[in-house]
Amino acid sequence: MVRVIMGVKGTGKTKQMIDLINSAVDSEHGNVVCIERGAKLTYDIHSKIRLVESSQYDMGTYEFLRGFISGLYAGNYDITHVFIDSLTKIVNADVTDHALEEFLDWLNNFSDKNNIKFTVTISADKDLASEGVRKYF
Repeated sequence: MVRVIMGVKGTGKTKQMIDLINSAVDSEHGNVVCIERGAKLTYDIHSKIRLVESSQYDMGTYEFLRGFISGLYAGNYDITHVFIDSLTKIVNADVTDHALEEFLDWLNNFSDKNNIKFTVTISADKDLASEGVRKYF
């Protein structure tokens, strides 16, 4: 399952993400990971959440992020939920790029195969989202 939370700056995406992350501590039966750009969530989320700051790993492309997520799972089969905050900022891509749809489809397939949930925030106007992205709202 992939869920996308999309909206312009100031629409409450981060607050919603923090609430979802913190509630996952109690509801998930495995480990929860949060990938973010910058260290803005450090003091807002529960200490049991594995927080990954993307700039430490030079995540600049969707391909790198695919490999990174695959590696996370290969090293820990107990991961049940991955949160990705500000996806297009992490990979430095535009929301109208077709690669975004391809990445979300890959995430969905990875989710189905490995029984992992993904929640992703994208900072952009919802009206810019293609149908391929909207299906994950």
